[in-house]
This record gives sequence, structure tokens and C-alpha cells, in this order.
Amino acid sequence: MGARSTVLEAPGADVVDALAFGRGRTRRVRSAYHTLPERASDPLIDELGGMLFASLARSDQRRKGEQYLRGLLSAQGRKSIRNIASFVGGRTAEQSLHHFISSSTWHWRPMRAALARYVDQVLRPEAWVVRPIVIPKAGHHSVGVERRYIPWLGQVVNGQQALGAWAATAHAAVPVDWQLLGAGDQDGGAPDERLAATPVGCAAATVTGIGGGWGVSARPVVLDLPGAELPRAVRQFADIGLPLVAVTSGTTRVVPADPVLPGTVGREFSAQQLLHLVRTLRRPVDWYDPLAGTVRRTQVAGVRVHLAGVPRSRPFLLAGEWDAARGGSGHYWLSDLRGATPGQVLRLGKLALRVDRDVVEVSAQVGLMDFEGRSYEGWHRHTTLASAAHAVRILGGVESVQRAG
Repeated sequence: MGARSTVLEAPGADVVDALAFGRGRTRRVRSAYHTLPERASDPLIDELGGMLFASLARSDQRRKGEQYLRGLLSAQGRKSIRNIASFVGGRTAEQSLHHFISSSTWHWRPMRAALARYVDQVLRPEAWVVRPIVIPKAGHHSVGVERRYIPWLGQVVNGQQALGAWAATAHAAVPVDWQLLGAGDQDGGAPDERLAATPVGCAAATVTGIGGGWGVSARPVVLDLPGAELPRAVRQFADIGLPLVAVTSGTTRVVPADPVLPGTVGREFSAQQLLHLVRTLRRPVDWYDPLAGTVRRTQVAGVRVHLAGVPRSRPFLLAGEWDAARGGSGHYWLSDLRGATPGQVLRLGKLALRVDRDVVEVSAQVGLMDFEGRSYEGWHRHTTLASAAHAVRILGGVESVQRAG
């Protein structure tokens, strides 16, 4: 699993296409919107809403927050403010909800912290996965929209790029924090300085709350940033203090830290070259494939390395998965998770596939990409509540399984 991203196409009808891109391959998933019966998740909405909206100062804000959450779950088609309002109360509700999302004074950070704590307790994720999504948009009328070259597509896309932090297991993933990337021209004026300028800085900002202050478990971060400068990412994430599993490529330059082969210590290799040299260390590993819904077995090898060109780089475990069809190692990860085996690193790295699936099957259906407007605050408020709606869909099933057990 090389560097990938997910592209979400804002639908004109009730269908959304999502493209998830791996190295040298494209996966297309087509998924229709579903509606959740209005009262099917009332207990969970009440419980989660009570925690999320406790940070809102006024009772009318708390009421609007619950209305918006229910609208994201139950309104038909695109989750525009107009469609949400038609579900909860018509034209008067539309004006009220528009002000609540785009012009109100409440901040989304306390709500995201509450969401992260709730998801951490109920889902008990294996890791926090940091992944980008690209949301194509028509025109330049929404915050963060700009024309950008997407290398894994090989084309220029006009749209938004955001990075999400997801609580993930092999069977479920829920987004808990977001950053919007880009310094595009907003409202015809100066670039909006609140937009993160680089993917690495965006990713670091996304997990800052998770790393401290939100009261969630210190779980590993799976970092999957297409085209990002890995040494810079490693340095920034070292300051956050969470164990790291970073998707990397076969061209990454490393220096062996262990004498696994005579004459290799101190010499520089590409990740692909070094793993080829230690291919006799390969061992079979079973892991759950969220895309296929089955357990798969692949060969994995690992070796301790330092990152080349990074002074005093701490040791990492370089793990590589062998692709039988290609006759070599095609997927690579670097991890500083203490005591981790190559198999454990592979299983954590594969959690990004769970995010790919749940973006399409859940996030797209609750309106994650549907915000239209020039308000930076509005985008974050909408995305926060869409993440909460995603949590309701996912955790409703998780809690049902737990009660049955």
C-alpha cells in the first residue's frame, strides 16, 4: 500500500463515486446514498449529542446542533443546508441553520474533542489514521478550492483537499478531526492564512489534539500522505509523542541499523534494495482486508534502519510486504512503535484501507463533502457535525454487537 488518497466526487444525483488510488492501480467504488430511519438511532443520537453539544452556550444552539445532526442522517440526497432544513422545518429552519453553521460564534474544537473521547471509549481503535481526501468542486466559490495537480490521478483537479484523523479498527473507522489544506484566494482577497500550507503541517495539526489535551488513548498514528517529505514528517511527529507507522515508498533512502547482513551497516540503500537483500527473513502474516471483507495472507519482512539524511535519526522498523503478482516488495512502512513486529506494522498500515471504504460507504452518505460556501468556520462546523453523523452510523452497529455479546 503505497501513498494514496481518496477523491470524493460531489454528486449531482443521489450517487457518489469515490476513487481510492494505490501505487500503479485505481480502485473505483460506487455507493448510493442511504437514509437512516428517523428514530432508529435516537438513543445514540441523544447520548452522543448530549456530550457534543454540552460545549454550546445556549439552548437554541444545542437544539440546532441536534437538528443538523438528524438532518445529515435522514435528509434525502445532498446534505445541503436547504435539504437538511426541509427535513427539520422548512424555510425558517433554513435561515436559522445557515446562521448556525456559517455565521455563529461557536467553535468546533471542543465538540471534536468530545467526539474523539466518545469514539475512543466505544470503538477502542487500534490506531489513529491520518489520510487526505480530495473533493472536486465546480468553480471557486467554496473555501479552500483551488486547481491542484493530483499525482496519483495524473491530472489537475479543481477542488478542496483536506486531511482527516480517523479512529480505526480493521472493521470500522470514524473521523474525529480535520484540517483544510491550501492557501487559495478567498473571496477575491488575500489568501486565507488559516488554511494549512503543506500536507505535513496539515497532518501534524490534525493530530495535535489527539496527542495531548483531548483525553484520548495514546495510540499509534498511521500516516499516509501522498508525496509528502517523509524526513520532515518524522521530525514533526516526533514532537507530538505518538508512535508512528508511516506509509513510504521503495525509493526512500535508509541506512541499516542492525547487522542483518555483513557489510551493510552504515551504507545507504533504497528501501526496496534493502528489503530485497533480507528477503530470506520473509514470514507469512494473516491480516483482515476491509475492501474484500476477508482474511488474507501475505509475506512480510522487516529490518531496523535510520532515515538517510536525517542527523541523529532514531531507529525505525522498515517493513515490506511482498506482492506475489509483481515478484517483489511493493508496499512499505516505517515505524518507531516500540517492540513492534513486521506483521504488526503491516496490520496497522492496512487500517488505511478501512478508512478508504468507510469514506465511501458512510462519510459520503452523511454529507462530508457537501458543504458549499466561503466560510472557513462554516466548513469546519459542517465537517464536525458530518463526522458525528458518521459516528452514529458506525457506532450504532458497534454497540449493537457489544450488547449482543
